[in-house]
Amino acid sequence: MAEEIIVAGWMDYEAGDRGTMLAALVELGRRTREEEPGCLDYAMTADPTDERRIRVYEHWTSRQALDEHFTTEHIKDFRTAVAGLTRVGVRLTAHTIAESRPMR
Repeated sequence: MAEEIIVAGWMDYEAGDRGTMLAALVELGRRTREEEPGCLDYAMTADPTDERRIRVYEHWTSRQALDEHFTTEHIKDFRTAVAGLTRVGVRLTAHTIAESRPMR
């Protein structure tokens, strides 16, 4: 059984670019969730306390599913759509899940 992967962190963009990036991420997230069976969750959200920051959360069935994500047509479309935007910082980390349990 493959180990699940969680990608979490943040990306900072010039304040004027964040809205455009978020709009592109909404479409990317929709297509990723619909077209990639290895994607369990994919959410990019605006940080309410920092006008530049986008919070990142992705949940994948395996490392292979995550690697394949970067080869899809919708990733290529996304990269074209955001080519002129300025990212000023990033911290993303991929975590291999050792154990999961429901929280109450």
